[in-house]
Formats: sequence, structure tokens, C-alpha cells
Amino acid sequence: MRLFFAAFPDGETRRLIASTAAALELGDGARRVPCENYHLTLAFVGEVTNAQAASLRTIGPARVPAFTVRFDTCEHWPRSEVIVIAANECPPALLDLQCTLRAALARQDIALDPRPFRPHVTIARKVVQAPVQQAMSEFLWQVTAFQLVRSARSDAGSVYTVLERWSLLDKPVNGE
Repeated sequence: MRLFFAAFPDGETRRLIASTAAALELGDGARRVPCENYHLTLAFVGEVTNAQAASLRTIGPARVPAFTVRFDTCEHWPRSEVIVIAANECPPALLDLQCTLRAALARQDIALDPRPFRPHVTIARKVVQAPVQQAMSEFLWQVTAFQLVRSARSDAGSVYTVLERWSLLDKPVNGE
């Protein structure tokens, strides 16, 4: 099975992401990501065995406080042929969570993409040419939990199933 760790938006944040996505004029062949699939990937694990999946369910909870991400740019990533909403700055607590997950996965001999982490939400795929777009209205996303998610492919696209959910702390841990 194919797994990843992610945060999913609340209803209002999902609406703001959808509004930005709807404003894009996409070319032929491009497809919008369904609203229910919007997420912030924290760590993409990839294909794992059932035993590995069971072990991954024990990784959370992380002792990291909830955090707010400011999404302030919309970008075309030509190599991946995607349009993303991205954050130019990564809040320290988000980086802490991402590093905690990476370290836990490394202890389980799961190799991750070595590229630097950049907070983003994919809103369109198979985009060969960047669309002409208006300036994006920035928005804040309060992240209070993260999930272990299974990704399965269907004729309609990706189907995500949350396997585990962990809440983040209400406030920073003393001394951190």
C-alpha cells in the first residue's frame, strides 16, 4: 500500500483553497485536484508492506504545538506538471513536525525525498504550461492535527483514506 503523512484543511481553509483553484484558467488535459483531496504533505512514504504500515501507525503523536501556515503564492512546477499553493515561509513548529517524522521514518529504514521541505498544496495536475493568473489572495491555515494516509488509484483519480490521526499540542511544550 502507498502511504504518506499529511495535514488536511478544515472546511473554511478548504473553501479558500478551492476559490484560488477555481480562478485558474487551465489548459487542455489539465485536471483540478478534487477539494476532498487537498492536503499539506508532511512526508511521502510510498509503497510499504502491511508490517511497515502497522509500524508507521505508532509514529504519532508528535510533541509539537499546533501552528499557522501563511499560504501566499500560487506556482507552476513544470517538472512535476502541477500547480500548487505554497508558503514562502515555513513556521518553526511545522518544520519541527516534518523533521520529527523524517527522523522516525529514518529509524525504520524508510528513505525520503532529499529535497528541502516546502509547504504546499497541489491544486491541479498535468499542467504543461503555466496558466495566466491573477494575484493570489493569501490566507492562513491553522493546522491542529496530522494524519497517516493511504493513497489508492481509481479511474476517477486518487482516493485517500485516513489510517491514523494525531492532534498537535494546544501550546508549546515547556522549555521548547
